[in-house]
Amino acid sequence: MQVEQFVMAYLADQDRIRALLPSGFESLRPVLRINAEITHSGAYLEFNTPATAMGKRGWLNIGFWNGAEYKKEGKSTSFHTPFLDISFLRVGISGGCPAEKDNDGCFFPYSRKSFRPAEKITENKEFCDCEFKWKFSPHDAFGKSEGATFPAFYTEPQTVCEKLPLTAQNAAAIACIKVLGSYAVIFER
Repeated sequence: MQVEQFVMAYLADQDRIRALLPSGFESLRPVLRINAEITHSGAYLEFNTPATAMGKRGWLNIGFWNGAEYKKEGKSTSFHTPFLDISFLRVGISGGCPAEKDNDGCFFPYSRKSFRPAEKITENKEFCDCEFKWKFSPHDAFGKSEGATFPAFYTEPQTVCEKLPLTAQNAAAIACIKVLGSYAVIFER
């Protein structure tokens, strides 16, 4: 099956992210990530943060949704749901994946299949400009890329934040400090 995948990551307060993590998980970096995929069966969205647990490093799934509306116009692809608008504009520059090399896969803490191994994607990625807005509440995170890719590094705890359940609504309420980068890739699954 052919997959057209769009990925965007943004910098957010790591202490607030830590306050959402279930017991046994540790935050690796101050990052929240949105993946959007288009396949023959429609659009799929996923919201994640990098974490470690059970001796593995990967992405902790915060939420996932099938059936998002999407629209393609030239080099632009946008996804729309009642709670998120996100758009990607391909910029014509290709390269390798900016993701970390030690990604074991994705944790799904609230489903029967609690861990999905990482897919090996060898195709070049095309970098994108990206803009997004969470819409669970009027004060949710939003951001726009700056035409470059930026790193994010672990930060030591500085503030103890109120413990909240790991939900997309709670994570979307954490402000976007900076869009770190985005890309699109087409591959066979």
